[in-house]
Amino acid sequence: MKIVKKIIEDVRINGDTAVKYYTKKFDKIEIKKIEVTKDEVREAYRAINKGTIEALKAAKSNIEFFAKEQKKQFKNFKINKDGVTLGQRVVPIEKIGVYIPGGNYPLPSTALMCIIPAKIAGVKNVIACSPKVKQETIVAADIAGADKIFRIGGIQAIAAMAYGTKTIPKVDKIVGPGNIYVTAAKKEVFGQCGIDFLAGPSEIMIVADGSANGGCIAADLLAQLEHDINSRAFLITNSKKLIRNVKNEIKMQMKELVTKPIIKKSIKNLKIELIRKIGDVVKIANEIAPEHLELQIRNPKRMLGKLKNYGSLFIGKYSAEVFGDYCSGTNHVLPTNGGARFTSGLSVMDFIKLQPYQKISREGAKRLSFIALKLSQTEGLDAHNKSIKIRLSKTI
Repeated sequence: MKIVKKIIEDVRINGDTAVKYYTKKFDKIEIKKIEVTKDEVREAYRAINKGTIEALKAAKSNIEFFAKEQKKQFKNFKINKDGVTLGQRVVPIEKIGVYIPGGNYPLPSTALMCIIPAKIAGVKNVIACSPKVKQETIVAADIAGADKIFRIGGIQAIAAMAYGTKTIPKVDKIVGPGNIYVTAAKKEVFGQCGIDFLAGPSEIMIVADGSANGGCIAADLLAQLEHDINSRAFLITNSKKLIRNVKNEIKMQMKELVTKPIIKKSIKNLKIELIRKIGDVVKIANEIAPEHLELQIRNPKRMLGKLKNYGSLFIGKYSAEVFGDYCSGTNHVLPTNGGARFTSGLSVMDFIKLQPYQKISREGAKRLSFIALKLSQTEGLDAHNKSIKIRLSKTI
């Protein structure tokens, strides 16, 4: 936090100059132009594989479909009761900043996940920041609907979006995952602007019984562990045979993986637990509140109503968590490290405000006055009390 605070203050005071300085210091890149130009966006489309562009557009369609369904849950309404009109307006946030990681791998999928729900919510201005921004990420951000794209990352990107610089607009809220420094920076600027939540390393919990496919489970565990050396994975099962099978599959599958150097370090975070009854896992899962929860058991329906804490749920052997990462439609920006106990993953809800309003008639004021007078007296707030009494006067 000491490092984070120093850099944020520097960017707040010195703007673009500080952003360029820290980009050179940490990313080893000397940038002349912070913003990705329209010509560079067009060049990115020409540079990447057409199949990748088609896949990004197909993923966009699914993510957009789900986000539109979410948006339907939030509606304007107005109701009348005893001289009191109460209502709600659904209002999109005006300016959103999206952070797209660019560390070990380019993550164009994160551009889709963060920008599309914002646009569906009705956000007018969405900017995206990504360090060492790859062509695929530029294209994904453009397909998703980003209004501006900037080639910066780290603490300096978060600070620039929170306070604004000559080049980078100040935003109302920042969303998107990042490393420990990005997360700490989001925590530090919260209050200056909003944030989605504080996410840590990615994690998965797989609940399986003897009917599960060991190869699928091993593949899903490895897929999670290749994200980062701090990624976590859990397998909970009542089958000793499945445990042996999964361990053998992990050894065999790892041999062929390009990301094996990362997995060799993160494999220490793999926990495999044998339990007596598969139903016992409900308590464990609800306490851990994993980011991703997979159910590969014979009868998942009996467990669904009891599971309360998870970021995103995957039911059945064909429901690979990777589909959620890329293209099934649900969002992959999810709470980690137990955060699912009190918050949800990124959604349309993160980009709107529910604004209540009221219109009270004279008769309605009379009906409410008894309650409000009593409570204002109880709290000792005399001006509150007078604000009610003046409306009961015949002179207004």
